[in-house]
Amino acid sequence: MAAWGAGLAENGGMDTSRTPAGLVGRGALLRRFDELLAPERFKDYGPNGLQVEGRDGIRHLVSGVTASRALIEAAVAAGADALFVHHGLFWRGHDGRVTGWLKQRLALLLAHDISLFAYHLPLDAHPTLGNNAQLGARLGLVADAWFGEQALGCVGAADFADAEALARHVERTVERPVLLVDPGRGPIRRVAWCTGGAQGYFEAAIAAGADAFITGEISEPQAHYARELGVAFIACGHHASERYGAPAVAAHVAQELGLRHSFIDIDNPA
Repeated sequence: MAAWGAGLAENGGMDTSRTPAGLVGRGALLRRFDELLAPERFKDYGPNGLQVEGRDGIRHLVSGVTASRALIEAAVAAGADALFVHHGLFWRGHDGRVTGWLKQRLALLLAHDISLFAYHLPLDAHPTLGNNAQLGARLGLVADAWFGEQALGCVGAADFADAEALARHVERTVERPVLLVDPGRGPIRRVAWCTGGAQGYFEAAIAAGADAFITGEISEPQAHYARELGVAFIACGHHASERYGAPAVAAHVAQELGLRHSFIDIDNPA
């Protein structure tokens, strides 16, 4: 099993092999992402790594949350050679037909010879650059325990007068309104969080000792669990909670390999 962020080539140094004219090779970039994020550690919902093969020489890396048509169009306009995202194009259960929205997105990438790199759970879980770590850092939370499937959920100490104070803090951090289900049980001393659509982790967060749980989305059962079990639930938006990991990883790797990096945030209210 690869260690987190080991990042060393077999010769004892980082692989910074380049194509002519000072460009970083696509293969070298893929190897560095794989070394850093260790996708082999995860059972995921789709393929991690290179999803669409573009030109071999890469100078400008663009990051974003989702490989939407709007993001791809913005990356084309920015002169990107490669795109790094959290939500790629292919998911488990997809029937394989290239039609409609998928055809449109693929056509743009292929027409402009842009590579698409996508990492889902590995990007959530990286201990310093991942979505959970980056959201926690912005909220001033430090994980001291982990819970849930594949230990993706984080929990750590906190000090908020009540759930409303925590919700206001989350709103200021993600710069959007949040949905709070508050059972009114007093001070918040332990906060659990997991970005994206992790509402199904709520019961595991409660079992881990949380007074409040922060994630992107809420489904119907969680409101009842919050009220009945006395643990606050905060949904701050799937996109809003996952805006931080992709640019953190892409900027880190770009700096290592001497690439230009740009983060393009395509707003999404969900």
